[in-house]
Amino acid sequence: MDGSIDTLGALDGWQADGYAARVHYRGADDHYSVEFYEPSACVLYWKVKGDGETAVPVGRDTVPDPLRTRIREDLDAAGIDPDVERRSL
Repeated sequence: MDGSIDTLGALDGWQADGYAARVHYRGADDHYSVEFYEPSACVLYWKVKGDGETAVPVGRDTVPDPLRTRIREDLDAAGIDPDVERRSL
């Protein structure tokens, strides 16, 4: 591990947890949880239901562009290649 998780965790809203980091995003009507996993260099998007307890994984093509842009900017700020945000699982 190169410390990028700790750097990402220091950014606004992000929380680091071992080999992963997570941020929560609230748009006008939608709530998302976004996770970055360092070992596989991938980003997962979860849409959070209104109860705040239930989340389902969603494809990145359903995620609003401003959120995807913010995630790429945050990855870049943490020294992580922002193109990993576009990787398919």
